[in-house]
Amino acid sequence: MTGIRIGTRRSPLALQQTQAVAAALQQRYPGLTLQVVPIETGGDRNTDAALSSLGGTGVFTREIEAALQGCVCDLAVHSMKDLATAMPDGLVLGAVLQREDPRDAFISPFGTLSALPRGAVVGTSSLRRRAMLGRLRPDLEVVNLRGNVHSRLRAAGIDIDGGRLPSRKLDGTFLALAGLRRLGLDGHATQVLDPSLFLPAPAQGAIAVQLREDDASLMDLVAFLDHDATRRSVTAERAFLQVMEGGCQLPLGALAQVEDDGGIHLFAMVLTLDGAEHVEGDERGTIPQSVGEALAHRLLAAGGDAILARVKNELRR
Repeated sequence: MTGIRIGTRRSPLALQQTQAVAAALQQRYPGLTLQVVPIETGGDRNTDAALSSLGGTGVFTREIEAALQGCVCDLAVHSMKDLATAMPDGLVLGAVLQREDPRDAFISPFGTLSALPRGAVVGTSSLRRRAMLGRLRPDLEVVNLRGNVHSRLRAAGIDIDGGRLPSRKLDGTFLALAGLRRLGLDGHATQVLDPSLFLPAPAQGAIAVQLREDDASLMDLVAFLDHDATRRSVTAERAFLQVMEGGCQLPLGALAQVEDDGGIHLFAMVLTLDGAEHVEGDERGTIPQSVGEALAHRLLAAGGDAILARVKNELRR
């Protein structure tokens, strides 16, 4: 194989992540010809709508996966947290790259969440972040904020490229620390949030390489990119998500770590939309899928099922 077409979103972060994968492939196989194929997704087209209204998981991946199935590209690079837990027919995860820091970053002229004055306005499109924030600071106003990393930083009053700032600034917003680091913008983070208080999304910080399951030669070619500890961690987190989600965006977080003995330790939480109620817990084990499923079933039995029913009912209104 001498040429590979790599499908990706058009956002600066997605292109940066794709270039990192391409550079690793080029270094490993100097004779390889690589072509990046930017693809616009439904999530990119509908920037004004809340993510929860756009049809569940996969809003940033469906068109890319369709292109992969249709042989428009040979592999795809995704932020793994965007991938639906159920893989489309004929597609597999060829590699999961070593994870960047999975934590959330807060960006605000006030510095930290605790320093925000009562009634301050924070922007996010994430139900998880909205709920986590409501649990910690129910006195704040939360507004929907969509867009790429640069536009969200500008909305929080950060001038990235000398452009004109909006006349009305938010008092703060959230971004994944991993994305900021990959773009060289992590210096703008004013607080890195403790996962024990503010859990990240399942698989946050991980990059997935997806390909067709019948492409054995390409599977072998990308195998060196796979990072075992990251794959095990995100497998546990995604197994938890798969049991909990029911195909829609929900206010929940999960973070797993591979311990020194090789076991998996998973901590997770599910919340009401306003964060006023939640259930949380942790689970240890050796099989990532089993750890995630066991914790999900335990939290559902502990009240998570009632919380999710309430959330889904509110989202339908």
